[in-house]
Amino acid sequence: MLSKVQRSFRPLNTLCVVRALHKSALEVADRPASEETVTRSFGRFIHSVQPRHLSPKVLQRSKRMVLDSIGVGLLGSTTEVFELALQHCQHMYAPDDISFVYGRSGTKLSPTLAAFVNGVAAHSMDFDDTWHPATHPSGAVLPALLAISDMLPVNSKPNGLELLLAFNIGIEIQGRLMRFSNEAQNIPKRFHPPSVVGTMGSAAACARLLSLDRSQCSNALAIAASLAGAPMANAATQSKPLHIGNASRLGLEAALLASRGLEASPLVLDSVPGVSGFSAFYEDYAPRSLAHPEEEEHIFLLEEQDIAFKRFPAHLGMHWVADAAAIVHKTLESISEGSISPSMVQDILLRVPHSKYINRPFPESEHQARHSFQFNACTALLDGEVTVQSFQPEALQRPELHALLSRVRVENPHDNPANFDHMYGEVEVTLVSGDVIRGHCDTFYGHWRNPLSDESLVRKFRSNAGAVLSPRKTDELVEAVDELEFLTNCKPLLTPLQ
Repeated sequence: MLSKVQRSFRPLNTLCVVRALHKSALEVADRPASEETVTRSFGRFIHSVQPRHLSPKVLQRSKRMVLDSIGVGLLGSTTEVFELALQHCQHMYAPDDISFVYGRSGTKLSPTLAAFVNGVAAHSMDFDDTWHPATHPSGAVLPALLAISDMLPVNSKPNGLELLLAFNIGIEIQGRLMRFSNEAQNIPKRFHPPSVVGTMGSAAACARLLSLDRSQCSNALAIAASLAGAPMANAATQSKPLHIGNASRLGLEAALLASRGLEASPLVLDSVPGVSGFSAFYEDYAPRSLAHPEEEEHIFLLEEQDIAFKRFPAHLGMHWVADAAAIVHKTLESISEGSISPSMVQDILLRVPHSKYINRPFPESEHQARHSFQFNACTALLDGEVTVQSFQPEALQRPELHALLSRVRVENPHDNPANFDHMYGEVEVTLVSGDVIRGHCDTFYGHWRNPLSDESLVRKFRSNAGAVLSPRKTDELVEAVDELEFLTNCKPLLTPLQ
């Protein structure tokens, strides 16, 4: 039996994989059932879960993720790092006009390269969603699925429910893998999680959208494990967005390789003595098999925990300290009758979790500023909020901002873990008058415990998408995502992005 990608690719001679797919389908049969393993259970889940398993809550939450991810991707297409990635793909690879590119009407690349640059766009400003344990789930999955959808002929494009199911599979695989490790619960120290679990999630989502069989789904995950990983040393640099772009692209590559018949370890997700599989990433990795979808009432983790959406483009940890500083700003504003001057401030104390890579006293670039407790706290003290414009060069170089930065001290209380589910941010400002003003935040607006309203989310989307799209196309996207599970063809979602 031919998969969707094998049936649909034959009219397209632009992809090098097309000619081999029909032959490989005849050669690669679904392996007979053998001893159940964690890896096989994941492959079975990807292959067997059905649209009916998506509850109304999961559908609504995942549609919000889709809308937000497209919006931050469109805004991200205005950044220098996106432009550099796009130029690289256009100059180093032969043109392959198949899949759209965010914010570049008429520009198309091969599906894998489109997944890459659109993934870069999604994370280019660190504006994309975050889950717990900490990862950026949507940007690693959605660009690959949109690239596939754009690639397929009109009569083979997935409907909206198929797209949402594949997306949720990609999110679920990431969440399951991270919940098998206690180490993964905290803000990372060694590697950037989306470069690992995001690659696995992308592979799973693509395998489902391409209608791969159960064995091919397992192989796609195992292949993806060999393409995963990125060190934290590149956090707060222009290379960090590449982690998301590569996760999306390499997950798609893994699914395409699996569709050809490429095999990989059948134990990659298992914990077996002498076999270094996924435990290479998490030393305390303790996996469990996934139950058959028919055996569980609540299948998707998104049923239990919502996602965090950012109100401004910075590392998630910045949102606690910014909201705490905004509380102090209000008091300072009332004292100073609206004009806040650094001359009022003698000392600024931040009580935040210990995390070296987001403790940056004097950031020198927008990427460092997005990963600086000090910068975001002082910006919110001055302005009452942090926005997209806060990271522009002129804002970074303000003398009054640097005056405040020079007064900042940082404490890491023992009761404030580097964990997005339990941390808090506290800002204590001592004025030259001797007065002390405190602001405390343990759940910012946008956190999964205090989610953005639909109105706030759509407002954020319109602002982001409006940077590159007309109001008409922006409206079309809002409507398409809102009705996504009812679309008989996902073209209404793709057309405004072309």
